[in-house]
Amino acid sequence: MFPVLKTERLILRELTEYDAKVIFSILSNPQVTRFYGKETFKKIEEANEFINYFKQKFNEKRGFRWCIEIKDSEQLVGTVGLDAWVPKQRRAEIGYELHPEFWNNGYATEAVSKIISFGFDSLELIRIGAIVFPENEPSNKLLQKIGFQKEGILRNYIYQDGVSNDTYVYSIINKDYKQSY
Repeated sequence: MFPVLKTERLILRELTEYDAKVIFSILSNPQVTRFYGKETFKKIEEANEFINYFKQKFNEKRGFRWCIEIKDSEQLVGTVGLDAWVPKQRRAEIGYELHPEFWNNGYATEAVSKIISFGFDSLELIRIGAIVFPENEPSNKLLQKIGFQKEGILRNYIYQDGVSNDTYVYSIINKDYKQSY
């Protein structure tokens, strides 16, 4: 059963086919996909594929992807997830995106913090990583603010829109998380 998580202002729930229109509105926005590592969506079918992809990842015990929904309005504002989950190695990578209309409200920080807690407390992860474009200042700041450490740079790591991009690699490990929370 897919876990539903709650924060003070948010509900993190499973993606469903009913979310396709909103997912499309988010991932068809070039502001969102500029540093996403994937091409900007052009068709609603891509949103359906996105939802099905993460359902399959969950069923195969290789990842989770939650909708980020504002509690009071049930407004879907983005998604957050643990991908590249390797239970045997006790590690995963976090990823997230929000519609620009909801940037700078603390929603990403709140959702990411909850997922980190879930990863360490429920999945007993030892490490959670993140891959971020160096130019994505808001994401770099968010990760550092909540305890991630920059480990280095992955040269030409993500190929997007015909360009090979460097990325930073970050991590937070369980023992550091336990000491700071």
